[in-house]
Amino acid sequence: MSIEIANESGVAVPEATIVSVARFALDKMSVSQLAELSIVLVELDVMADLHERWMDLPGPTDVMSFPMDEYDSARRPDSAGSGPALLGDIVLCPAFAKDQARKAGHSLLDELHLLTVHGVLHLLGYDHAEPEEEREMFGLQNRILAEYREARDEAERAEAQRSADARVLGAVGLDEPESPQGGPANAN
Repeated sequence: MSIEIANESGVAVPEATIVSVARFALDKMSVSQLAELSIVLVELDVMADLHERWMDLPGPTDVMSFPMDEYDSARRPDSAGSGPALLGDIVLCPAFAKDQARKAGHSLLDELHLLTVHGVLHLLGYDHAEPEEEREMFGLQNRILAEYREARDEAERAEAQRSADARVLGAVGLDEPESPQGGPANAN
């Protein structure tokens, strides 16, 4: 799965985690590993221009999704003529999202994760124009985010345990120190 990210917003954000949550959402939705996605973070004026041009609504917004190809989940990756599915673009506006995050009582990064999953679901054909659609989409969005946080927290716990184990093994001399050349010190 190819996920490209470009931060043109002027706001420093850990881009790797945005890619991580997008990949997690696409995996949860069983999207082909051949899929391609682009994520762009933009300034308020750029988002306002896109919002007016494509939605005919004034002012900036938090996230917009621009699907490219119709995603066909039934298409097998090994079928003749199959190639990468270009899902489309997700455009995020961190400056706009910052105020939403404050109002929601969570971090900007949590808000950007939410908006990324929201954008992925739009690219996959989900919408929230009708109450039933909104319940389905937001329920799915919340479940994916909860599972992502759980997986992230578990990975952090496992890494902390590996680090603690390595310190203990090193303290009792059971680790194998590396030589200056990068290999084991007592390699023949």
